[in-house]
Parts: sequence; C-alpha cells; structure tokens
Amino acid sequence: MSLSQVSIDQILSKLADDSKATQNLFEQASEVLLEPLDTEIGTVPYDIVYEEDRIKLKHYKPTHPSPLKKPLLIVYALINRETMLDLQPGRSVVQKLLDEGLDVYMIDWGYPTRMDRFLTIDDHVNGYMNNVVDFILNEHDIPKVNLMGICMGGAFSIMYSALHPEKIQSLITTVTPSNFDTEQGLLHVWMKNIDVDTVVDSYGNLSGDALNFAFLMLNPARLMLDKYVGFMENMGNKEFVENFVRMEKWIFDSPDVPGETFRQFITDCYQKNLLIKSELKLGGKRVDLKKLTMPLLNFYGKYDHLVPPEACEMLTGAVGSKDTEDICLKTGHIGIYVSSKCQDAFAPKIGQWLKEKNREPEKTKPAPKKKSKPTESSKRGKSANKENPEKKPGKVKQTPETTAKGKTS
Repeated sequence: MSLSQVSIDQILSKLADDSKATQNLFEQASEVLLEPLDTEIGTVPYDIVYEEDRIKLKHYKPTHPSPLKKPLLIVYALINRETMLDLQPGRSVVQKLLDEGLDVYMIDWGYPTRMDRFLTIDDHVNGYMNNVVDFILNEHDIPKVNLMGICMGGAFSIMYSALHPEKIQSLITTVTPSNFDTEQGLLHVWMKNIDVDTVVDSYGNLSGDALNFAFLMLNPARLMLDKYVGFMENMGNKEFVENFVRMEKWIFDSPDVPGETFRQFITDCYQKNLLIKSELKLGGKRVDLKKLTMPLLNFYGKYDHLVPPEACEMLTGAVGSKDTEDICLKTGHIGIYVSSKCQDAFAPKIGQWLKEKNREPEKTKPAPKKKSKPTESSKRGKSANKENPEKKPGKVKQTPETTAKGKTS
C-alpha cells in the first residue's frame, strides 16, 4: 500500500467519523430545540415599591432577615437592562446577594420615549436617583443607604455620592469608568472623536439598536462569529442553549438613551474627562470627588474591552476616603455577573464587605454610680421632712464662686 493511499484512507475515515458525530449532534439538537425551553430572565421575586415617570424601583424579597439596618440600592446603566444581574438560575447576582443576607433594591430605568429627549444627567442623578434614595430612607427610617453602581450607573453613583455624601453609608462601583483619558479600549477612541452634537440634534434619543451595533463592531469576530459557532457546537446541550438564548434576549433588549444625557456624558466625560478631575458640574454644583469620604469598594475586569482597567483604577486615589479597596477580576465586562468563578469572588465579597462597613459600634455601658454615705445633715434633713412634710428644702443661691467650682469639678 502506498503512502498516498494510507493518507487517503485516514482522511476518509476522519470524514466518516465527523459525519457520524455531526449526525448525532443534529439528532440531539432536534430533541432539545423541539422541546419547551426555559429562557426567562429576571425570575427572582420582587415588588415594585416606587414609580416615577418611566422609572421603577424593584425591592427583592429577602430569603432571610438581613443583619444590616441599611439596605443596598443597585443602579444599573441606562444602556441595556438591569436584568443582567438576574440572568440565569444559579448565576443570579441578585439571588447571591440575597443569600448573603442583604436587603436589595434596584432601579429599573425603563424605556425612554421622545418625551425624555431633554432629560440630562442632572435629572437622573439629582432627580430620579435622589427621589429613590429618599423613598428608601423614609421607608426604613434611616439616615443613609448603601449604594452600588454598574458601568454608566456606577458613574452616576459616583456623582450622586459626591453631591449627597450625607445619604450614603458606603459605595460600591463595578466596571465603572471614572477616568476616560485612555486609548486602551476602542470605545474610548471612538467616543473621543464622535460628533455627538450632530447625532443628538439629528436623532434626539440615541437608538439602543445603534448602540448594540456599535458594541458588536468593537469585536466582530468574537461577538458575531465565534459565539454562533459555539452555539452550533453545543446545540445538543439543553442548559447551554437556554443560557445562550437568555443572553441573546438581554443583549438585544436595548432601551434608547435620552439625547441630552448622551450628549453630556460623551462631551463631559469621554471628551473632556471632567469626572476624575472633579470638574464636572450637575445642577450648578461641582462633583468634587474629595467629598467621597465613605468606604469605597471598586471592582473592574482585567480583560474588559468596554471599560478597561485604566478607566477604573484611578478612582480610589482621587476620592477623599481613606477606606478604599480595588479588586481586579480576570474577566471581561459581563463575566463578573455571569461567570460562576467570578461570582464566587463577587457577591460574597460584597456581602462580607458591607457587613464590616455597616457594623454598628458597640454601646459602652455607663459605669455604675457609687452610692455615697448619708451625712449627718442629710439625715437631719430627711427626718425633718418626715416630721414636717409640708416643709421643702430651699434652693441654694448660685454665687460666682460656686458656679466656677461647678464648671471645674
């Protein structure tokens, strides 16, 4: 048998094996895809406890009593939906936070319409966010709340905490851009050069579909080819298929962004980098990061292509707080919330950190007063009162001498 004949036989054998494997895969895929699939997202139970315009406040039902008096408010970005934190059973950040014993609230920004075109960052931060915080403070009769912000919502949370530090017990930022002067991410390069005035003046609100297309173009090989190849290779795995569909539903559930908010965020943050410089102004007030004196926990992803480490790691050095911590996880922008490995280092850390920072100081018991022995005069006074109960002891007149002695004693 010639060498060429051996090679042809090996090739034909490999093709036959591959053909059989492919046939088996399609048979399994047919069974999976023809059965009912569980692809619901956002399934952890909650109540809508506050509404204002398009904004809703979710209060998740606790699994057991919280050891903290101050609940946690989560603020997601205006881009995409907060359901990312409750995407998959077993990988729900919200559920894991509840399991840590936290009392969790989260803002649902809803879907902006044409009437929201002129809403600014100030309207979101000093308007909606402040009203939500006040509602929670009144509901629990507390002076402060714990705040956690994600991506653009993290930038909003930084702004809010700097303008209203008296209402924030502790601040957690995750994949949050604060320093926009970086070219490590293609998004930052694009946003520095975009003619945002022409976009907003022409279209009003920024289309969520246009944003989605831009995000796909940041890494088209992985986001438009690789993931669908991966789906074809795993479409016989029901759990994989269900989670794939959940992710696709989340990706393409993209609300528009209010035009003036988008204009200000691109101009003041991406193009002028005012936030990290403490030069950003909202409602006529400067967002001074030195007023962030509360404990700060800052998460970011080492391989984040949207908000690279350079955009996040300067925050803890710019704030006024001395109680800060940076945590860089080996993942991307979304992996923090859906990767099982990262979740083991994410929600439990938040729970432990909040319990530590919210620990109530132990009340010191006052020392017991020593009983003084009654003097002869006091004995006489008591007996005199018994003999003549209507007679009351007179007041001692305070002289300058006795007053001075009283202050120094």
